[in-house]
Amino acid sequence: MKNKRKGLLTIIVIIAAIAFCGYTTLVGLGAAHKGSAQNIRLGLDLAGGVSITYEAVKDNPTDTEMKDTIQKMQQRAEVYSTESSVVQQGDKRIEVDIPGVADAEEVLKSLGKEGSLDFVSEDDVTVEKDGTVTYDKSKVICSGSEVKNAVANTIQDETTKNKENVVDITFNKKGTKKFGAATQKAAPSKKRIYIIYDGKELSSPAVQSEILNGKAQISGSFKTFADAEELAAGIRIGALPLELKEAQSQVVGAQLGLDAIQTSLLAGAIGFGLVVLFMVVFYRLPGLAASIALLFYLVLMLVVLNGLNVTLTLPGVAGIILNIGMAVDANVIIFTRIKEELAKGKSVQTSIKLGFDKALSAIVDGNITTLIAAFVLYLKGSGTIKGFATTLAIGIILSMFTALVITKLLLEAMYVLGVDDVKYFGVEGARKRIPFVANRMKFFALSGVLILACIVMLVVNKTGRIGYILNYGLDFLGGTTYNVTFDSGEKIDADLKKQVESIFSKTSGSNDVVISDVAGSNTLSVKTVELTDDQRADLTNQLVSNFKVQEKNIQYDSISAAVSDEMKTNAIVSVIIAAICMLLYIWFRFKDVIFASSAVLALLHDCAIVLLVYAVSKISVGNTFIACMLTIVGYSINATIVIFDRIRENLNGRKDSSVLDQIVDDSITQTLTRSINTSITTFIMIFMLAILGVDSVRDFAIPLMAGIICGAYSSVCITGTLWYTMKRKFAKKKA
Repeated sequence: MKNKRKGLLTIIVIIAAIAFCGYTTLVGLGAAHKGSAQNIRLGLDLAGGVSITYEAVKDNPTDTEMKDTIQKMQQRAEVYSTESSVVQQGDKRIEVDIPGVADAEEVLKSLGKEGSLDFVSEDDVTVEKDGTVTYDKSKVICSGSEVKNAVANTIQDETTKNKENVVDITFNKKGTKKFGAATQKAAPSKKRIYIIYDGKELSSPAVQSEILNGKAQISGSFKTFADAEELAAGIRIGALPLELKEAQSQVVGAQLGLDAIQTSLLAGAIGFGLVVLFMVVFYRLPGLAASIALLFYLVLMLVVLNGLNVTLTLPGVAGIILNIGMAVDANVIIFTRIKEELAKGKSVQTSIKLGFDKALSAIVDGNITTLIAAFVLYLKGSGTIKGFATTLAIGIILSMFTALVITKLLLEAMYVLGVDDVKYFGVEGARKRIPFVANRMKFFALSGVLILACIVMLVVNKTGRIGYILNYGLDFLGGTTYNVTFDSGEKIDADLKKQVESIFSKTSGSNDVVISDVAGSNTLSVKTVELTDDQRADLTNQLVSNFKVQEKNIQYDSISAAVSDEMKTNAIVSVIIAAICMLLYIWFRFKDVIFASSAVLALLHDCAIVLLVYAVSKISVGNTFIACMLTIVGYSINATIVIFDRIRENLNGRKDSSVLDQIVDDSITQTLTRSINTSITTFIMIFMLAILGVDSVRDFAIPLMAGIICGAYSSVCITGTLWYTMKRKFAKKKA
């Protein structure tokens, strides 16, 4: 009775925890709705807005120069949105993200402008008829770099009780000294000090008294608070300490981001439902427990994202959905072990305990290798790919927790409540040994043909119409890509494309314009050379005026050649680093270099097959290519480790090479159900993304589906048999 109460309490606590996390996700806590999914920070690809990466023109900017420039850029960005972020990338790049801006072109024009802010005495200023101001630069009192801050404020006169809008200025130590000396000189005759930005007068307040504490106040000329804020912003912006050039920019319409969220959530919901159905039908009671644990994982994931203030990007959403499929893997490994123990005649209680114990090493090793891939992605990827890496890593940790802790607690609770009949768990029937080793040459031959086909297709692409081995996207080629969504009444035909091509050619001054349809939408994708701010603004205006396109439906990315070359290098380096790290880890865990070598060779095989898919399908190869390849690498090595773990167990220290083929065949056969079922559940989630997701997600999902199939094939048919072949040759040489 005591155990039953404990079991019932366990289930109630888990359900209550899911309900609490679910309520927090849907509604939030308190008046501020803390923890609500609505408060999760969205990346620009979901929220819409502008993302710009600047690079310092100076070769070796100092840390101080970079820090001061970032501070000024942050002040500029906050004029457009308080949710803006400005971060340093590497030694000389600054990335600025501004969500939800109304006029993207204005932001792109003004944000990186070097500018010049000066405080000048009226004695040294000449005001022209057109309003421009001329002055001797050598007689400037102080410059914008010596302004610490400027904020708009509203004060109340103590006598009249009238409210007045003012601007409070704070100078740094150097500026305080200079400004103090100037006000001492100007105060007796109440002379004016002009505040001039890029030759234009922002304000010219009269000096009422000397100001020696570095805190000045401008008053008397602001009709509204907005007027005061405009001047404060102009002063804050000041002059940038460094000259910057644009290296990369992206503009995303808010509606496009909303569509991406809705379609991805729909794909995730349908996929989740199908996975739950599959688990319950195939694994019965353990499948139900796993489904509850999966629901716990999902709501816990959203709470953690909120709590850690992680910025959720579109690849990040894809990562969460992918993780649902991969989270099943640990449960499948455990349930297969439980079924095997039940088949040996052991009790349900003992089988549950042994199932979890024997599955632990494979689960931990497999997830650590996937974490390695996520870590490399985070190091080498850009903003959106970092988002994918973050959600992937968090998802791996949470899925391990829900599988190893929550699922176990649920199964043990159900058992003590009386659900202890073997029929609720299922028994792993005896399997006939499948001769994988005997057929290894057929597998090797098939893989060889596929790898040869990959090489041939890459050569064909290089010498053919594409001109490159793969259909490189903007990320890897540089240039500017526009996605223009026309109204539903506008028919996209050859004539329309010709008009659009003409506009792009004339504006860019180049005939290098490639136009393609975006499947499933009334959208054209246009690739051209790298464009300037003025050219982009001109293009946007022409698209709006000539085709009545709404500006919110115009999205573009722009990347310099230097950045695109860096991204290509990062893609190659990322896969190499991940493969080396995984090789070292497997070598360390299995104490056998042949395990590690065969696993890495199989990874290279998988990468080649996925490259074949990219080459044949002509899917654009961009930044998500890195995420796709490393996800496949992590997934494939995970499946391989499960088989290697079983080979290690079945070897049990035996040195007799004559039974190696039987051990390998037995190990692959015993884990075959796991390999198939995990591939099915992961494939379901990615398949739904491929069907329902937006184009950028679809381009990520289709190669990933191929990678899942290929990873399942290589782990079952290649890695074990390759290990056997290498082990036999090594044993002969040793003999």
